[in-house]
Amino acid sequence: MAARVCRLHHVSLHVSNAVRVAGALASRFQFVAVGARVTARSRQLALRKGSAVFVVNERRDTGVTWTEAEENGQGYLYDVRPCYAVDSACNVCFEVEDVTESCARLSDRGCDVLVPPTEVCDPDGGGSVTYSVIRSVVGNVCHTLLDRSRYQDQGGFLPGFQRVGDGTDSEPDSRCPVTHFDHVTFACPRRSTGEVMKWYQENFGFQRFFIGRSEPQNLLLMQDMLLRYCLVVAKVYLLWFSQILVNDWRGQNQVDTFLKQHRGPGIQHIGLSTQNIVSTAETMAQAGVEFFTPPPAYYTEVGKQQEILEAGHHPKELKQHGILLDTDLRNHEDSSTMPNGRYLLQVFTKPLFSEDTFFLELIERRGATGFGEGNIRALWRSVQSYMEKESCEQRLDSEVKTKQTRQH
Repeated sequence: MAARVCRLHHVSLHVSNAVRVAGALASRFQFVAVGARVTARSRQLALRKGSAVFVVNERRDTGVTWTEAEENGQGYLYDVRPCYAVDSACNVCFEVEDVTESCARLSDRGCDVLVPPTEVCDPDGGGSVTYSVIRSVVGNVCHTLLDRSRYQDQGGFLPGFQRVGDGTDSEPDSRCPVTHFDHVTFACPRRSTGEVMKWYQENFGFQRFFIGRSEPQNLLLMQDMLLRYCLVVAKVYLLWFSQILVNDWRGQNQVDTFLKQHRGPGIQHIGLSTQNIVSTAETMAQAGVEFFTPPPAYYTEVGKQQEILEAGHHPKELKQHGILLDTDLRNHEDSSTMPNGRYLLQVFTKPLFSEDTFFLELIERRGATGFGEGNIRALWRSVQSYMEKESCEQRLDSEVKTKQTRQH
């Protein structure tokens, strides 16, 4: 292990319109703006909900070249300039104990260091932070390594960002109690998962986390094309969706769609942990967030109905926003402390970007430590149905436009 990860600090999005994306996170997902940084070539906006922080980055088209901007300190801070054609979530920032030592060890192991250890001082005397940026083996994903042990946080974001408002979401939001990032999920091509897992295990000390109830190798199939793995370190969970080809190819699925529209592997979705998923989904839906809905039969299956009722919920209430429930059937030493059993609730939002790539998941854990393996098929079908509908609508639009062109 070259770098010891302490915690996940923030996730960066690189987009063509930072104001639009940040506005959606604030107005629909109830995030609060806490910091901003605008230069001749970049716009960076930081938003927080609980301890979950998104940094939305935008390249600005001005007369200043990137070389000039970076030489003058006007490029991206705590990140790198993306060379990517589509909007993408592509930087997961890890806090580490020693950036300089971690960077040196990673470099010795052959990792690509994009930004060497750099110190950023707070002009108001709040101390300093040190960061560097490492390229991951997953597509366009990078990892900022951050040491903020010498920084006195005054409620904003990080040195170099102007504080926005009071810098915090200080008032507890009982309607939308999102507390932190639960997990980060990648979409990868077939046969790449082993290499990716090895890279994270050897360089960052991630350990295998077995999520399946009975699958010893964490192998879960859906339409012959889904493989799911999980690694964990310091309560940071990384998951993988990957293609596999068992029988005949049955057409394009959501992993294919991501790889095509994202133009390569990357971050497919991020889980937001909430203390009350029903209230959170209701609040977000009223603000304009759309959720994937599973097949209606999910809530009418006798076994699933009973499972939902035994957990203290009502199928009709969960069906309203497409919320799924999965009971954790594994043995736990302290299971007696959970009278309704151990379970989790989850629901996916529709994509945040114009491409069918990045989306969010709401997840509420009631003692369960898995990732809803019993719901994977329902979640897969709901997303797959949406993708097929989008593809059909796009094809019809194209046919109509072609017909109109011929008529003229």
